[in-house]
Amino acid sequence: MNMQTRTRFPSVRLLILTILLCVTAGATAQQEPAATLNWKDADIRQVVEAVSAVTGKNFILDPRVTGRVTLLSPTPLGPDALYEAFLSILQVHSYVAIESGDLIKIIPDATARQFPSRIGTTGAAGPDDLATQVVQLRNVGATQLVPILRPLIPQYGHLVAHSGSNMLIISDRAANVARLVSIVRRIDQASDEDVEVVTLEHASAAEIVRILTALTQRGDGVPVTTSLVADARTNSVLIGGDKTERLRLRTLIAHLDTPLEAGGDTRVRYLRYADAEELSAKLQTHFSGQAQAAGGQAAGALALNEVSVWADTQTNAIVVSAPPKMMRSLMQIVDKIDIRREQVLVEAIIVEVTLDQKNELGTSVAVADTTGQNSPLAVTNFPDFLSGVLQLGSAAGGDVVNPTGLIGEGATIGVGRITDDGVSFAAILRAIQGDADTNIISTPSVVTTDNEEATLNVGQEVPFVTGSFTNTGTGTAGAVNPFQTIQRQQVGVKLSITPQINEGDSMVLDISQEISSIAQSAAGAVDLITNQRIVETTVIVDDGEILVLGGLLEDQLRESDQRVPLLGRIPLLGNLFRARTTEKVKTNLMIFIRPTILRDAASAAIETNQKYNLIRDLQIGRQGSGVQLMPGEERPTLPPLEELLNEADEGGM
Repeated sequence: MNMQTRTRFPSVRLLILTILLCVTAGATAQQEPAATLNWKDADIRQVVEAVSAVTGKNFILDPRVTGRVTLLSPTPLGPDALYEAFLSILQVHSYVAIESGDLIKIIPDATARQFPSRIGTTGAAGPDDLATQVVQLRNVGATQLVPILRPLIPQYGHLVAHSGSNMLIISDRAANVARLVSIVRRIDQASDEDVEVVTLEHASAAEIVRILTALTQRGDGVPVTTSLVADARTNSVLIGGDKTERLRLRTLIAHLDTPLEAGGDTRVRYLRYADAEELSAKLQTHFSGQAQAAGGQAAGALALNEVSVWADTQTNAIVVSAPPKMMRSLMQIVDKIDIRREQVLVEAIIVEVTLDQKNELGTSVAVADTTGQNSPLAVTNFPDFLSGVLQLGSAAGGDVVNPTGLIGEGATIGVGRITDDGVSFAAILRAIQGDADTNIISTPSVVTTDNEEATLNVGQEVPFVTGSFTNTGTGTAGAVNPFQTIQRQQVGVKLSITPQINEGDSMVLDISQEISSIAQSAAGAVDLITNQRIVETTVIVDDGEILVLGGLLEDQLRESDQRVPLLGRIPLLGNLFRARTTEKVKTNLMIFIRPTILRDAASAAIETNQKYNLIRDLQIGRQGSGVQLMPGEERPTLPPLEELLNEADEGGM
């Protein structure tokens, strides 16, 4: 007899009694009991009691197991179906049932990984039962699958890879474990991809790879799954990818790897960066040297002597005639040399601060007896101090004295008395103080290619007199033809640099830095005094770093005290017989260098844009200044860089 009931129990106790009656009636009729249940908001602990009574299983509840259960069952449920439904209820409420002998522990699923569970899913009581599965992988690495499967594992589950045995350990509910195992089996499939080595007899491996790589590129620029690598040592091509694709590439290689026709040992190679004339001379010298070294081997020397390389400067191409083997060797050399070389932007910072102070104080005195033809009685004349005072002797003889010879730089005070009869005297006092302050900052910059010397000269050519000559003719027909010989010398900033970039981000710089200028005390363009600072060195600098090349720190003090013996030591009065000069020169000069590697066209464009916009901003900032002789006219200004580039693009179309 199969008894089915649909009831609404006022309490869980009545529900348990009803289930017990169903079990008793079913046992009497020797049929599996079944009941149509409708639980609403029932306490989970009482539900466990009911399931235990129906299934005959013993449960141990964790104190943290609490909650209200709702189960709607329109069809009758037997003991096994009821237990599976019970496991689903536990999963919904974040609990799990773990079998331990004849007991079943009900605990929160957050701690389920700490308890033993079934190995495999075959013996699981239901899809929501906890199970652990060990999966052996054969074609895929276990550690590679962990990040792929991790999002499919709930927080209470466990997934770990054992790389030594290439196994995956999965611990979760039986249904999810079975799903993950199915996914792993689909991924762990043997691939037909392999690597083949195709040895070439006539063609160059690098050239074949270049052609096939261009052929296998799709329209959007994304390559296909195959990969091609050239082995220059064995002249072989390595092909990796799908079997069908490898077969297609092998067919193409077989068609390309054919011997050249008669007279076809000549090839024209267009160069992109190297100089054809220079490269052809080097290649010819290289193979000529090999021919001389192989003089004892007739066959090798004959093959090397058949190599001919010459350059076509109009197209920047080299024309090579050589046997196939030598042709491959030569083309490999060209591939390594004809590359885009990196450039270096070198910025130098030159800072010079000079302080020059000079004080002079001196007196010149002359006393002469003008009664007869007697010479002056006494004269004081110190170097650089009013040598014109000696003209007093001429004045005593009746000559006219030129007063400009008695007046020097600074403040000049003169007293005296000049007569035709008696004693004439004159005294001139000169005092001068000079201050010169120089602050120069120069920032020359130059761009050059790796291992190429660059020179930057910014300055003027100043004339220096080296000699003079006067030719005076005799008689009335004579003529005076004076002339001077002048040599012009470069004055300014000169930077000569040769960078050598290494494999990293540093470079070796061979630097010659020269700074020259005209001394502040000079006034004309002849007989000038020039200041010169030269630094020649070789340094190692990192990319974009600043390094000090050298500095000149000089502090000079010159003091001069000239006086007449005995008279110059008389207190107060002795100042009339002495001259004093004090000069102090302090020079601070520092030179800094900052190289920046321009590895590609984008880096060069960024630096160019910065310099271009800097000059343009300076022009715009000074647009309103200056003398405006033509109203409405603006100064010429560089156009915006974007506009200039657009015009260049339109002109090239």
